Order: sequence, then C-alpha cells, then structure tokens
Amino acid sequence: MIPRATTNMSAPARRSIARLSGAATQSASFGSTTPITITSASLRRAAAAQQAQSQQQQQQQQQQQQSRSFSTAAPVRPKVTAVTTWTARATEAVERSRARAYSQGVEGGKGENKIWEFEDMQKLIEDPKREVVIVDAREPGELIQTGHIPGAINIPITTSPDSFFISEDEFEDRFGFPRPSKDSEVVFYCKAGVRSRGAAGLAREAGWENVGEYPGSWLDWAARGGKVEH
Repeated sequence: MIPRATTNMSAPARRSIARLSGAATQSASFGSTTPITITSASLRRAAAAQQAQSQQQQQQQQQQQQSRSFSTAAPVRPKVTAVTTWTARATEAVERSRARAYSQGVEGGKGENKIWEFEDMQKLIEDPKREVVIVDAREPGELIQTGHIPGAINIPITTSPDSFFISEDEFEDRFGFPRPSKDSEVVFYCKAGVRSRGAAGLAREAGWENVGEYPGSWLDWAARGGKVEH
C-alpha cells in the first residue's frame, strides 16, 4: 500500500516507492528474519532521487534539441559589396582589348596598334637615339629565368593591370622608375603575344595613342637569336 503522503508526488516517484514496497514484501515472503522498515524519510529520499533523475533526462533532451537546431540552421553568408576600383576597370579593359583583338585581328590595317616584326625590334635596340619605349609585359619571375630584350622595362600586365591608370607618383613608387609619358611611343611584347596584345589595348584605353606590339614576342625573339639582357 502506498502511503497517503505520496499522492502529491510525480508518477516516476510513485513508481519508485511502489518498487521499494514490493521489494519489502518479496523479502518477507522468502522468510527473511530481518524486518524491513520503510520510513517516510526513505520514501522522500527515493522520491527526490527519482525526481532529480527525471530533471537530468529533461535537460539532456533539451540540449539535444538545441544541438539539432544549430546543425540544421542555414549558414550565414558574408555580404558581398560591389566596389568599383581602378584595378577592376583596368581588368575589364584588358578583357575588352583581348576580345577586340581576337575578333578583329591587328594585321592588314584592321587594328589600331602598330605591328613590330623581329627585324624592326633588332633595328630598334641598335638605335642609340631611339625614342620608342620597349615594354615587357611578362611577370618579373619570367624575366629572371629568361632575360629580356635589351633596354626593355617591365610592366607586368597580369598582376598590375592598373599600371596605366594610377598616378605617375604611385607608378614610380611601385616600380622604381618613371612611367612612359602619353606622348611617347611604346611597343609591348610578352612570351607569345597574348598578354602584349592586351597590354597595348589597356594602354590605349588609358590614353596612350602611339602604341605598338610585337606579336612574335619572346618566343620568336629567342628562337631567332635575338640579343638577351639579364
């Protein structure tokens, strides 16, 4: 029989008390000579232990639900802000120039750039009074490996596409030498003629008018025995 004091307890607590009472009865039936006394204090301790266990289980369930909710939440993506810079504009200019050059070509008067051949470049580097600026559009590491056409300056078009758009002071701080003036004539070359074509178009976009390119570029120059400067 469950004491009246337990009627206000939770169901798990009452079940625990019932189990204790049943255990006492079973022990008596097996002829135990030791009397088992269930006091109110023992019942309260059993009820408290059962209630604590029930609360712990509820807390664990809540934690598991929170963990599932965090794992299924949509990831927070950073906001993307569109910023217009000179570099972005210069890169777009390079792509436009390349597309225009590929679609129209530069030979036969279809393009605006002056085309330089191997013989023209040879005469240019041998002219002590030359006023044409030779620009190597490759990356500095490439020049270290192969050398460059004598007298050429290095303006890498891939990593510095904004070189003809920034101020003269910023250009000189970046490269360590003055930028060719817009009145000067410039001729670009690279490794195979692709980057030089883009660089020429980029310079024209930035306001240079006397622009030329050497389509054969370094591969042609090296294959035909052109002089090399390191």
